[in-house]
Amino acid sequence: MGDTLLRIGELAAQAGVSTRTIDYYTHLGLLVPAERTPANYRLYDVGAVERVNTIRQLEAHGVSLDEITTALRTNNADVLGLLHRLDEDVRALREVAESTAPHAHGLLAAITTRAQSLITTALEIGQHMPPA
Repeated sequence: MGDTLLRIGELAAQAGVSTRTIDYYTHLGLLVPAERTPANYRLYDVGAVERVNTIRQLEAHGVSLDEITTALRTNNADVLGLLHRLDEDVRALREVAESTAPHAHGLLAAITTRAQSLITTALEIGQHMPPA
């Protein structure tokens, strides 16, 4: 067995999750074993640790496993289109913030904080992805 491949228990330990979580993510297609041993044990690339961490971080921000699965299975995301929509949404949020009553500002601040957190997560994911 190579130094760069992990058994399910090793992956779970390094990612700080249970082996059941690894099984579940594999079942959903979020993780794909790099190969199998002659005894049919699944072996995962060490990059799977980062992938598990990314999935957990997205879940913590309210992104569903279904959404994560869909996003990871389809590599045709129009990033420029998404950025354009995000820019439009930020402009709309500014307009709403300027015209709302003071008691709504707290709610808008909370939503903005969540959006900023998701953007930060997206940037971190982008930095850890291999170049195209």
